[in-house]
Amino acid sequence: MSSDVERRSRRPGGRPISVSFEFFPPKTPEMEATLWNSITRLAPLAPKFVSVTYGAGGSTRERTHATVERIVKETRLAPAAHLTCVAASKGEVDEVVRGYWDAGVRHIVALRGDPPGGVGQAYEPHPEGYKTSADLVAGLRRAANFEVSVSAYPEKHPESPSFDADLDILEAKVDAGATRAITQCFFDNDLYFRYLDRVRARGIDVPVVPGILPVSNFKQANNFAEKTGCYMPAWLAGRFEGLDDDPETRKLIAAAVAAEQVFDLVDRGVTEFHFYTLNRADLVYAICHLLGLRPPQGAAAGQGNGQAAA
Repeated sequence: MSSDVERRSRRPGGRPISVSFEFFPPKTPEMEATLWNSITRLAPLAPKFVSVTYGAGGSTRERTHATVERIVKETRLAPAAHLTCVAASKGEVDEVVRGYWDAGVRHIVALRGDPPGGVGQAYEPHPEGYKTSADLVAGLRRAANFEVSVSAYPEKHPESPSFDADLDILEAKVDAGATRAITQCFFDNDLYFRYLDRVRARGIDVPVVPGILPVSNFKQANNFAEKTGCYMPAWLAGRFEGLDDDPETRKLIAAAVAAEQVFDLVDRGVTEFHFYTLNRADLVYAICHLLGLRPPQGAAAGQGNGQAAA
């Protein structure tokens, strides 16, 4: 499908842009309808892959698997299933891995995972499980020839005592066989580039793809930032000031802010983006359009391409 889509940056002669999208498994029939409408809307943009998240302690394991399996069966998208080490033995994780391979999944996003009690709680490995994300990557490599993506933290993981310790973990994941790193969201591009300099100085040469979170609800984004240690610039708060009860204007501001961020990244040489969609397509679709991504001719915007069923 990728060859059917015209890919170009916003600048004449610029390098092609590639994107991937992240979704989470739905909890209700209404949420499922929203998810599949979003997949249908975004599928014609030919993302490199679409990932489906996995809850703490495997709380969404069945729903994640069902969503990924439906993507395999009903679309030509390449799904990437999230998988964590939390609250499961190696045998249980390996069984899930075999199930994904048998279902046609060839890409895993391997994560340690948050503690079942949530961010901020102490992490304790399962006594019979994979201890770290690097251990999980190595287990995936032993199981089959998966493409493996892992997480990266431009502002370091909240539990890491230093950037050096954080980079030790990333290096271990790459040494174990990870082929791509996807960053946690960030709102100051300089933080990403400083982090990338540190990564390359370590000799880590896998792609480090910026994770972009379009901020449609500033309060929610700010709460997330506080929990994860993500810097929220004062100027960004100012953009949304006075719009708590004005969702329509918030959408316009959100699109402008996210477009401003990705355009600056493109101007500084970035050509691949991972969007945290929150299962909503319109804002992400608009940003991709501004980046120059277009559906194939004949595919009406918003109607998909017949490859993802709502």
